[in-house]
Amino acid sequence: MNVLVVEDEAIIAIELQRIAEEAGHKVLGPVYTIEQALFHAPRTDIALVDLGLADGASGPQLARRLIDRFGISVIFVTGSPLDVGTGREGAIAVVGKPFTDEQIAAALQTASESRFGVV
Repeated sequence: MNVLVVEDEAIIAIELQRIAEEAGHKVLGPVYTIEQALFHAPRTDIALVDLGLADGASGPQLARRLIDRFGISVIFVTGSPLDVGTGREGAIAVVGKPFTDEQIAAALQTASESRFGVV
């Protein structure tokens, strides 16, 4: 699966990239804005999305577009899980920061299985 990392904190983005690659995924990004994420969307299966991006608190808006327009499986990775709000509908999971490798890998596995119709 192609996993897009949408995270503007470099250290966290690198960790997410590492975890996704170790789980056998190809990683796109990291990207830091809605515009950058939408550029990669046509080639994306799963997106790891933070709430706060370089262009503001735009994560929920981006998630809605990725889900509705491109059918991408979204996993929120955020320090404020309760702030996901209405962007959560259709998302596969919300993982709070700090996270473990196992939490991200499990969310990626769930997203991969949901894309193949296996639950």
